[in-house]
Amino acid sequence: MAELTLETLMDDQNYLGSERARAENKAILDELERKKKARSMAVPTDDNRVKARLRELGEPITLFGERAADRRDRLIYVLSQIQAARGDEGMQVDEESSDEDEEEDQEEFYTPGSLELLEARRRLAEYSLPRAQKRIAQQRIDSKMPLGKIIDIRKRVFAEVKKFSNLGSQIGDERPISQVRFAPNGKILATGSWSGNVKLWNIPACTPIRTFRGHSDRVGGVAWHPKATLSQGEDVVNMVSGAGDTNLHLWSLTSETPLATLKGHVDRVCRVAFHPSGDFVASASFDNTWRLWDVATTKELLLQEGHSKEVYAIEFQDDGALVASGGMDAIGRVWDLRTGRTAMVLDGHVQSILSMSFSPNGYQIATGAADDTIRIWDMRSLKAVYTIPAHTSNVADVRFFQNTGVPLPTTAAPTAEEDWRYRSGLYLASAGYDGLVKLWSADDWQLLRTLSTDSSKVMSVDLSNDGKHLVSGTYNRNFQLFSPDA
Repeated sequence: MAELTLETLMDDQNYLGSERARAENKAILDELERKKKARSMAVPTDDNRVKARLRELGEPITLFGERAADRRDRLIYVLSQIQAARGDEGMQVDEESSDEDEEEDQEEFYTPGSLELLEARRRLAEYSLPRAQKRIAQQRIDSKMPLGKIIDIRKRVFAEVKKFSNLGSQIGDERPISQVRFAPNGKILATGSWSGNVKLWNIPACTPIRTFRGHSDRVGGVAWHPKATLSQGEDVVNMVSGAGDTNLHLWSLTSETPLATLKGHVDRVCRVAFHPSGDFVASASFDNTWRLWDVATTKELLLQEGHSKEVYAIEFQDDGALVASGGMDAIGRVWDLRTGRTAMVLDGHVQSILSMSFSPNGYQIATGAADDTIRIWDMRSLKAVYTIPAHTSNVADVRFFQNTGVPLPTTAAPTAEEDWRYRSGLYLASAGYDGLVKLWSADDWQLLRTLSTDSSKVMSVDLSNDGKHLVSGTYNRNFQLFSPDA
């Protein structure tokens, strides 16, 4: 009989340990292989077909609290488990059927549109093309500006931006202020509140002008008509608001009741936006869609799907050709309004996109998200060019400075016109749930100024077109006004 020694015991334990390690490694590799094949697996995107496939497999067609995207992920997991159990033969059979599904999914499809939508697309093209041509021609001229002059302009503008300080605070409503927006002339402020009210305020006095009551639930978004003014008549649309009651209201500035109510969404309306022409309104909703409305006829022109979860943010490009939407699926999309196609997918945030703003240069977009960052996207390269670690909590709002439509003061020096034009889009503001408002340069994306508020959550921010004021709306029902002259 062989003598039992310490060496033989160690050899046996090493052998058993190596066998166990091989088994564990094999299990890990098998699971990685399953996940790899699951990622390449083609399954239906239509929710009804996903439910039907789950029923065929003997699985529950839905689980409590499960969304369509989660249900599709569960189908992929179940199919990958079945294929792994069947082995290579079963895998081949299922792959053939998956290829058929993939071909069907990749096939381009169209939904019927109305004649009103066709006419609207023509109007949008006629409006946007000359504006884009003019913008590009001006950018070519500005590109020849000497570097020294650009540096001087930046120094003057940023020195002024760094002087922003608190001018005052005002209780805006009975519940949190969800959005604040300056009128085109910068002399009136609109606030939307969770109370369902929309209010107008004089700037800089912060005295109330009028309260609009029409919504029965929290107001999510307000937007001004590009040519809004108090002097217009009672039947002229100057503003739009959207709320949790699923409705949009069109307002004049002289009546406390809405001119019209736009109905179509089946869930909460979050943000709204006016097209630069003033003829159309876009709305983002928790029903996973955004919609385009005709202001004159108050009809819904377009119901656009494309997000797998709630759509929260919506914003038009200044030319009027594009609109960007951002959703709780952490994905943004840029749509060409003239064709209905997706021009760019903004895929990079890891949590919900809460705000969007087009730069006046026409090709950059800033998105603020619940992952505490701002991403800058360039449509020329179709990718994110910079990520700003902006706040320590949700980036609730982001706005580029734009002086569109604001004439230069007649007392300004002759050389100031070029400075004023170059200033547009040179910086942006952000609002965070960390209670701060921040100002950033829009060429090297560096922090210029941090402004504290009297709240733990800043829900909205805006810059007046004349560059004289910044406003923030907060969770504690207040709005704060800031000015570089304070």
